[in-house]
Amino acid sequence: MLKLKLAAAALAVFAAAPAVAQDTAAPAGTETAPDGTKAFGIEPYVGVMGGWEQFDNEPNHGIPRALNANGSLRNNYRLAGALVQGVAGVNVPLGPVFVGVEGSVAKGVSGNIDWEYGAAGRFGVRAGDSGMFYGKVGYQWVDFDHYSTYSTGNRNKKNYNDMTYGIGTEFGPKDIGLKGITGNAGFRIRAEVNTYGDFHSFRPMMGVITHF
Repeated sequence: MLKLKLAAAALAVFAAAPAVAQDTAAPAGTETAPDGTKAFGIEPYVGVMGGWEQFDNEPNHGIPRALNANGSLRNNYRLAGALVQGVAGVNVPLGPVFVGVEGSVAKGVSGNIDWEYGAAGRFGVRAGDSGMFYGKVGYQWVDFDHYSTYSTGNRNKKNYNDMTYGIGTEFGPKDIGLKGITGNAGFRIRAEVNTYGDFHSFRPMMGVITHF
């Protein structure tokens, strides 16, 4: 079900792009974004986010189960927890749409998620004053704290990596000096949800992005 919802949301982002582009068409050299700022440019940004990630931990599905030496389930091991994440990237506005790349580093502050590292491409549509809706696809590395998977024959395996997918939105009011993603520097609020591998995790995040 989660897979279908994310796929539908990503499809909606792509479907919206041509319609927005048609509605905002203008003579060459005079194009503007929906927020009235220039249509093309390069926007670097950084941000801080917080959230939660829950990995699947079922037999033969998701991250391998944490087991004791005798093969019993390690009940006090939590493949879920709160995260604090830093992100940095670049947006390239293309009229009413945009593309970009982003890197991230996250630290687990509860449970047994230790560190996460990722890189992803973003693509979406611009909306209203500095707003955007986007999808993202990338790769993520996950390190667990003292995670031992006896069931795989590797007592010390605690590092995993796989594809990651997500959808999200960003927005910011004019009251704080924001005039669009190629206008004045300012802050935006970001909310997104990601998943890891073949939908083996659920990862809602929210934070503040500042662009230059």
